[in-house]
Amino acid sequence: MTEVTTEAADVTVNDGSPAQDWAGFGGTFNEKGWEALSALSPEDRDRAIKLLFDAADGAKLIYGRIPIGASDYATSRYTLNDTADDTSMESFSIARDKEKLIPFIKAAMAVNPDIHFWGSPWTPPPWMKDNNAYDRGNMEDNAANLDAYALYFARFVEEYGKEGIEIEAVHPQNEPGFPQDYPSCLWTGALMAKFIGSHLGPTFEERGIRADIFVGTMSNTQTDGDIVTTVMNNATARSYVKGYGFQWGMLDTFTGLGLNKSLAIWQTEHKCGNYPWQSGTNQTKAPNDHAYAVESWGLIRDWIKRGVNAYSAWNMVLDTVGRSLDTVRPWAQNALLVVDVSGKKLNITPAYYVLRHVSQYVDPGAKVVATSGGDALAFKNPDGTLVAVMYNPGAAKQAVVAVGGKKLQFELPAMGWATLNWR
Repeated sequence: MTEVTTEAADVTVNDGSPAQDWAGFGGTFNEKGWEALSALSPEDRDRAIKLLFDAADGAKLIYGRIPIGASDYATSRYTLNDTADDTSMESFSIARDKEKLIPFIKAAMAVNPDIHFWGSPWTPPPWMKDNNAYDRGNMEDNAANLDAYALYFARFVEEYGKEGIEIEAVHPQNEPGFPQDYPSCLWTGALMAKFIGSHLGPTFEERGIRADIFVGTMSNTQTDGDIVTTVMNNATARSYVKGYGFQWGMLDTFTGLGLNKSLAIWQTEHKCGNYPWQSGTNQTKAPNDHAYAVESWGLIRDWIKRGVNAYSAWNMVLDTVGRSLDTVRPWAQNALLVVDVSGKKLNITPAYYVLRHVSQYVDPGAKVVATSGGDALAFKNPDGTLVAVMYNPGAAKQAVVAVGGKKLQFELPAMGWATLNWR
């Protein structure tokens, strides 16, 4: 890299116009991820965890999403209390989590003990739903069950705390507007407002639970925006809400919801690619290709430019197939790291490197700052470091970035990315 004076800048970083505060990047812990990692040698498994969480030689992820019960990437369906009508939560247990989730989490904590953990359920216990099933169905508007479900969340925070895992936030439902053929549950806005305001919030207060309550994680553009608005228009529910959680479906709509920008606004699940409703879908194996890396860059860039404070990957690790519990709609999903289980080999995907181009160099407490003139993102770290990440869709070239009162020239690879970390 050299300093130049006369060349025109391809990208200009304007650190004099800061936007939102930046909290950090994260990913999701799922059972299938640990199952894939368990096929590796201990050395390769340790390497994978460092690639995700190490600050010096990894992506420096600092947020960890934990499913409360089964996600669609659990190894089978379950909740933390499948004993029907146990409203006192006497049978509540995280014993199943100790098999594949908590070992994954503790391996990450061994690399970075300062990860911020948050939880969200894909489904309440089936006996709280109108179809008494893990998949699909509606949460019942029943005072006894709503009280029990609030206690369920409290017990989750408490029991994980006993494992040395502090849960800092909870989101009441994953995708409350989508009934799916994997663990899922529909909610109305009115019911979620009632649950947060009259059950979850008061239960947390009574039991001294310090975890924040978010209204999340929203994904259905047809219904979930209305859920957010209904919750936040309810004064009692609103008094307990500390933030919003939006998944990839809400990219084009979340900014129109009149959000309170003094609260945290998180992107909570990265789009996983290879969509079964589009032609050319690979049903037998996740592509994990360069095209998905380019798509991932656009998503990360656009969400951050539109104002979120944090960004989370979906599956951090999967096997090479990438299939979920859904047997109705085949969807081989991508991940950051992929394990060839039969060959016992760890593969690093192009999408991993795209995320790391940003996440490794941006510190919590940074400010997002403006850029002009190219496909780029920029941040100003608390120590004054300026970070600019650029994508080049064409041939390799000598790129010039104007940053910190200087013009810096360096090689920008063809159809690739470069990160400038300037003090």
